[in-house]
Amino acid sequence: MGKPDAEGHGLPDLPPEWGRVVVPDDASALATEAAQIRHELRRAAGRPGPHRALAVPLLIVLVAVLTTLAGLLAVTWPRANRGTDRPTPAPYAPPAALAGRALPALDLVDAGQSPVPLRGLLPAMIILVDGCLCADRVAEAVAAAPAGVAVVTVSGGRAVTAPPPVERNVRALADPAGGLRSFLGQPARNGTATALLVDRAGVVTRVLPELGPVDAYREDLSALTA
Repeated sequence: MGKPDAEGHGLPDLPPEWGRVVVPDDASALATEAAQIRHELRRAAGRPGPHRALAVPLLIVLVAVLTTLAGLLAVTWPRANRGTDRPTPAPYAPPAALAGRALPALDLVDAGQSPVPLRGLLPAMIILVDGCLCADRVAEAVAAAPAGVAVVTVSGGRAVTAPPPVERNVRALADPAGGLRSFLGQPARNGTATALLVDRAGVVTRVLPELGPVDAYREDLSALTA
């Protein structure tokens, strides 16, 4: 029918003469006891003498018992579900399919905070380094990029950060407004760089949610010169 409260945290003290109190899982389980007490009260109310005098105290005790048990039930009921109602972190999903879409006309900034139209640097491999500078991966991209294809790194905020030791071969910019991240539809992830390959017409040809070895995108990079 029920279970005693084993922890006793936050519960009112009960008179010891009540003995072991069992909290029912459903308050409707008290209906039988309540009906029996009401029946006794009606019988006592119809009798002369001291029985009538006991009706009011018994009614008060009944209300106190039912209120106490209802409170115990309210306190103990959620315990079976504790720890199961916490939101489950959503797994990372790669950016939506952007291949074939036009790159927005975004103005980024250089180290001197001068605006730089991103579409004016095409064709390009654009690497977002707001989650990871990933110098080794950027160096591989620079070495593999054919002539005429720019490698652009984009950091978050207004501070421009270029991963060493390839600063001289990379156009390092910053995206204060976060327009490029908004276009991707995914936040930055620690330890991960994201890259876009964009042809000279401004069309995204490939998105690399996690920039990996150059062999995974070498052909697409070379195709930007076509």
